[in-house]
Amino acid sequence: MRGASRVAFAEARDRLAGAVSDRDVAATIGDELFAVVGLLDQEPALRRALADSTAARSARTGLVRDLFAGRVSPATLDLLTVLAGAHWSVPRDIADAAEELAVLATAASADSADQLDDVEDELFRFGRIAAGEPELITALSSPRYPDDQKRGLLNALLAGKVAPAALRLITQAAINPRGRNLEANLADYARLVAEWRQRLIAVVRVATPLDDRQRERLTAALTAIYDRGIQLNVIVDPQVVGGMSVQIGDELIDGTLSSRLAALRRRWAA
Repeated sequence: MRGASRVAFAEARDRLAGAVSDRDVAATIGDELFAVVGLLDQEPALRRALADSTAARSARTGLVRDLFAGRVSPATLDLLTVLAGAHWSVPRDIADAAEELAVLATAASADSADQLDDVEDELFRFGRIAAGEPELITALSSPRYPDDQKRGLLNALLAGKVAPAALRLITQAAINPRGRNLEANLADYARLVAEWRQRLIAVVRVATPLDDRQRERLTAALTAIYDRGIQLNVIVDPQVVGGMSVQIGDELIDGTLSSRLAALRRRWAA
């Protein structure tokens, strides 16, 4: 989101932060906003009407109250009113904002239950597991399988084994991908979960697993560099000959031996 949409989202996020001190309220907001996202994706005319800056603000907020009052909680209705009353660069941004708020509300519910670390780790690990299981990816992404069947599959695999918030986010990523693949959805959700408490996600690729001391030292070093809390997601990759690569957002810190060899070969060829 850019321009007016970024300003609108910031206002809605501030409103969310004041509404999610209670775990159950936060979880309800997350679930209800995810349902609204599905509706906005299915009804482009509604999406355009709510994001139409040429229409009076009172008309847009009135439409929200007409559609959702009594159907969602007061806290969710308040957030939807904020979204409808804002200015958006393009209509899709209002649905994207609602999705991000839903993830953040779900993260807040996990935070209240002291499970935020677990959720971050479980989103990452499930993404890695699913990437290595083509049949699972097919079952979760194929339109031939109804949503209830996908929910049942995920419940059978994960219920009682991951935090409830992680299961909700994984399920949402699978049943409403919104044009993205499952791994990309999970990565986006993990980024938002980390952002809820202002942490960055560092994806670290190494040839062999890091021990606890190495993880602590790397976390401390990256925290000092970025002046933010760091969530390490470590991937053991046999193609990494030595050293490691660290990716934070769009920034890649590549210290692997394989990258150095590739650079040396390029120099030889020049």
